[in-house]
Amino acid sequence: MTTLIETPQHLGNFVRQTRKALRLTQPQLALASGVGVRFIVELEAGKPTVRLENVLRVLQALGITLAASGLDDINEDP
Repeated sequence: MTTLIETPQHLGNFVRQTRKALRLTQPQLALASGVGVRFIVELEAGKPTVRLENVLRVLQALGITLAASGLDDINEDP
């Protein structure tokens, strides 16, 4: 399934829904991700200034892959 993420709130909602579907608490997800509980709370609340490195850790812990799409004529290798 693909979910369009356009805002920090969209990302936060998706993380929360996935966490709950996996029956994880915020502290459990924080421990599995190597981040603090406060970070999980802020991410799920849609805080726009969360640290990308930590977002990627949380997504990985949840089994979420991140992909980007754009112009078809952009070469992947610079």
